[in-house]
Amino acid sequence: MAQRDYERGFVRISEGIFTEIGDMSEYNELSESDNEIIDGDGLTMYPGFVDAHCHIGMWEDSLCFEGEDGNEDTDPSTPHLRAIDSINPLDRCFEDAAAAGITSVCTGVGSANPIGGSFIIMKTRGSKRVDKLVVQSPCAIKFALGENPKNTYNDRDESPVTRMATAAVIREQLTKAKRYLEDMTEYKRLRGTEDEVSQPDYDAKCEALLPLLGDGPRLKAHFHCHRADDIFTAIRISKEFELDYVLIHCTDGGIIAEELAEDNPSVVLGPLFGDRGKPELRNHDITTPALLKKEGIRFAICTDHPETPIQYLPLTAALAVRGGLDKETALRAITINAAEIIGAADRIGSVEVGKDADFALFDGDPLDLTVTPKSVAIGGVFYLRT
Repeated sequence: MAQRDYERGFVRISEGIFTEIGDMSEYNELSESDNEIIDGDGLTMYPGFVDAHCHIGMWEDSLCFEGEDGNEDTDPSTPHLRAIDSINPLDRCFEDAAAAGITSVCTGVGSANPIGGSFIIMKTRGSKRVDKLVVQSPCAIKFALGENPKNTYNDRDESPVTRMATAAVIREQLTKAKRYLEDMTEYKRLRGTEDEVSQPDYDAKCEALLPLLGDGPRLKAHFHCHRADDIFTAIRISKEFELDYVLIHCTDGGIIAEELAEDNPSVVLGPLFGDRGKPELRNHDITTPALLKKEGIRFAICTDHPETPIQYLPLTAALAVRGGLDKETALRAITINAAEIIGAADRIGSVEVGKDADFALFDGDPLDLTVTPKSVAIGGVFYLRT
């Protein structure tokens, strides 16, 4: 998982960053800058695991309504809601995550609304203040298709109650944002000239969607979609608005893998551990990762915490192996592939010089149910050490 693998290697860390990686034969003796030496003889270092989609901190452990802050299901279009304003970093599940070797997560709003709000990438330990844990905020805007928004608003006897209405809500808001961007661009272009036009009235929803549109690097669009038709609707809308999209869950991905490969999407699969608790999960199967791998589709594996408790992310990767996936790809699905798909591979996901010093030390196979990390470090600081 590093730039290369070492049978007997070493790493140097300074100010929370990997500064040197090499073979022990190349190791220089203790330098004045080395404050501490950790002997990991007999252990294997892995990058800190990355959960590419979950809701940790948004639905708090052992609480009901009081700790449920992930769905503002009073309006089907809420792109302006920010996950960072709901996450409780003191939720004990962050400790569970770190103890399991999960050092970074992509967490955010739920799927009650066709447009729910933002996701952020954050570390699982390091501060009691969420602002100090952030890797990127926001990192994505959440869209949802299928049963969840249908059921939410059917129960309220409000629109949308069909898949076509859900897609229409998304298209309408994206179109408004696109026009808002055009008007704002025209205002800035003509400002101070004799042809100056009035500045568009502030629109919080459109402002939140602007990073999905326009020139330059774009914010990602995460589409909650299980069923095949919803998956293709997500792709259709993304093409219409030229979105940098990620398919979240993609439960039917295995049965449409050949056609899905035509679009070469980024996918986050999961949770792999669980039952077929609603109709659109009827094709849920642990063979899906192997089927996507066969077609060359890049994917990560997630827990969707609290659907699967976050500490079982390695277990879900192991289930993918049981379903026919090779171990190397399973590990990549919870490390570097996950980091690349959520857009944070410049900092996390692998052991490389210049990246955050997030890692776990194991004395066995990390995908073995009976094996847990011996040590876990985030930014070079140990949060588990035995």
